[in-house]
Amino acid sequence: MILSKACEHGIRASLYIAQQSELEERASLKDIAHEIDAPEAFSAKILQELVRHGIINSIQGPKGGFSMSKKSIRELKLIQIIHAIDGDAFEKKCVLGLKKCSETSPCPVHDQFKHIKKDYLNMLQKTNIQKMLTSLNDGISCLKL
Repeated sequence: MILSKACEHGIRASLYIAQQSELEERASLKDIAHEIDAPEAFSAKILQELVRHGIINSIQGPKGGFSMSKKSIRELKLIQIIHAIDGDAFEKKCVLGLKKCSETSPCPVHDQFKHIKKDYLNMLQKTNIQKMLTSLNDGISCLKL
């Protein structure tokens, strides 16, 4: 149930774009890639998925870039970014990576992990971009070490 690298980068990119949007700025691909510490080509593919799913906005041209609406910053949940990039497969994936793991055919840690998984999914469904952005802006958390 670990997130893919693309998903990790997508979350960080969304947060950076939200920060810039709050400053009424658009974020360029180059700046996003630098801020999330990812190659530009990889970042471009992730950003395309986020645009395609309506997570972020893209404007082309010399004054273009990526942005996020105030409504999205307030209402967008972390789970929506994850679904845009990784789909919902991560919710069903076995923590040990087994192809078949279920209540009827559990892996060795299935019963212990299902409670953690439930709490994890609950947190993803409740956490919005604004809450994470507040933590970043207050210096409580960071996007890059």
